Amino acid sequence: MARGTTSLVRGSGANLWPWLAWAVIILMADQFTKTLILGYYRLGDATTITSFFNIVRAHNTGAAFSFLADAGGWQRWLFTGIGVAATVFIVWQLRAHPGQKLFCFALSSILGGAVGNVVDRLMHGYVVDFLQFHYAGWYFPAFNIADAAITVGAVCLILDELLRVRNAR
Repeated sequence: MARGTTSLVRGSGANLWPWLAWAVIILMADQFTKTLILGYYRLGDATTITSFFNIVRAHNTGAAFSFLADAGGWQRWLFTGIGVAATVFIVWQLRAHPGQKLFCFALSSILGGAVGNVVDRLMHGYVVDFLQFHYAGWYFPAFNIADAAITVGAVCLILDELLRVRNAR
């Protein structure tokens, strides 16, 4: 009996690695691009790429859309703590559901992005943003690879749940 339990645990752990690898790829791409921005741009610098897209250097001490950016510094630790808690929860979920491909893709995308932004908060005290889309004088807030991965992951989570509900009928 104990033998079956051991192989079950090993089996689920083995299936965890591709999802963790995807999260690490996102983390590495995120940190690499942020390192380039920090090395070549000063805060506020911008380069026009197309009529609707710029590369900029922006610092975000808050969360999405600069939520709590002017809160005085405590938010750095709050958002770092939330990122660490999310990391633990996501790894637990990945271990529990390694065969659910869309679900695990979504969670591992969120994981890579969350860890990328936590690294920024710990190293710099802010998140480095650099992707800026705009149209006719309207500018979407600058974001980064980590934010994009979190957004794609969230959309995939919603899609996974919609598909699960549809298939349950």
